[in-house]
Amino acid sequence: MARLSCSPLLLLLFLSSQLALLVAGEFLRLPSEKDVVGTRWAVLIAGSNGYYNYRHQADVCHAYQIMKKGGLKDENIIVFMYDDIAGNRDNPRPGVIINHPKGGDVYAGVPKDYTGADVNANNFLAALLGDKSKLTGSGSGKVVSSGSDDHIFVYYADHGGPGILGMPGDEEYLYANDLVRTLEKKHAGGAGYKSLVFYLEACESGSIFEGLLPGNIGVYATTAANAEESSWGTYCPGDDEGAPPPEYDTCLGDLYSVAWMEDSDAHNLNAESLKQQYERVRDRTSAAGTYSLGSHVMQYGDLDLNDQSLFLYIGTNPANDNASFVQGSSSTSRQLPGGRVNQRDADLVHFWHKYRRSAEGSAKKGEARRRLVETMARRSRVDSSVELIGGLLFGSEQGAKVLGAVRPAGQPVVDDWDCLKSVVRRFQERCGPLTQYGMKHMRSLANLCNAGVREEAMDKAAAQACAANPSSLF
Repeated sequence: MARLSCSPLLLLLFLSSQLALLVAGEFLRLPSEKDVVGTRWAVLIAGSNGYYNYRHQADVCHAYQIMKKGGLKDENIIVFMYDDIAGNRDNPRPGVIINHPKGGDVYAGVPKDYTGADVNANNFLAALLGDKSKLTGSGSGKVVSSGSDDHIFVYYADHGGPGILGMPGDEEYLYANDLVRTLEKKHAGGAGYKSLVFYLEACESGSIFEGLLPGNIGVYATTAANAEESSWGTYCPGDDEGAPPPEYDTCLGDLYSVAWMEDSDAHNLNAESLKQQYERVRDRTSAAGTYSLGSHVMQYGDLDLNDQSLFLYIGTNPANDNASFVQGSSSTSRQLPGGRVNQRDADLVHFWHKYRRSAEGSAKKGEARRRLVETMARRSRVDSSVELIGGLLFGSEQGAKVLGAVRPAGQPVVDDWDCLKSVVRRFQERCGPLTQYGMKHMRSLANLCNAGVREEAMDKAAAQACAANPSSLF
């Protein structure tokens, strides 16, 4: 038998060339429907109501249109939205919702799976877990009945605070530990999903996963903000380029949300990874790294998943087959700077513009003024009540330190979540709803638990602090 002779150098070159061809082949081969085993699922939720929160439902409707164009079936898309925007008397285009100043209707065709009072934490968690027995109300009954080969995409848009997300009910919240526990439970069965991606739009949204979301349950999450800052509304009324049409007096979208959706609208998602979209959204949401009217987009969980194609989760619009991702290129020709507003101030912007534009002496102007003054009064009352509670429990100087403390990165806002829930319950019983603005104080209330305060002491302090301003006044 003849022996082939080759130097170690030639052998190394040969093997290197073969490896390069193999890697290149894998890199250039884009995934297709044939590569996707199992089913894509999507859960889309807007956790607010009221016309001044227009943007949250507009975001979710837009997300639905992306899922549909990407090839997901309605039976696998579950939509939670209060559904009080399209037909709202303040909506200048009845029956229509837009998510961009020059955009078309995103409301058409959106399923009404869970609306009104059916948009609540219990139903959301039950649908995510796939447990029909836990559902309440009169919703569609759709749940994520996923299997071990399936990919799940969850998108949540709402107000938030440290450790919590809002729901339409004034005194209802989704707590971070309950959400993460549901994800863990769905994974624990072994047949819940292959991988799950969670996009979260809310103030302090990083606190929902910080120190809580494990890296070994196949969940990759990105958030609009870190654990200590607000997220931002965009396409808000004003004189900025990108303001909504003049007949609108509310923000049309949220900055992080429109960033990922307009990016998805513009590209062939076969060729774009989760990581690439994360980086692009991070750049836009940070105002090109300046964080002037912007926030820190974060990522949590199983970061190895971010190399996967977006196509695996939300499909891709066939119209974008030739619109491949190019690193560093602009997201879309439709992208506008847009008037940006701190999420918590968007309601004030709405009432102010409504007041300013209304005719002098009109009932509409009077109503807008009343709502503006009432909202400011509620804010002041919540702020002073929390401050006074801290002072009663610890003294004015030490109370400010306890309330303002921030735990080190990597830790959740609180260790005893039952304590936090009881403290919040006692506050609201004595002082009235925190409201979407007051959720910013959730860290202060969590700090009371971290400092050893228990329900009885909190109840006594809250009763004393809020006795002079009963909630019935508001």
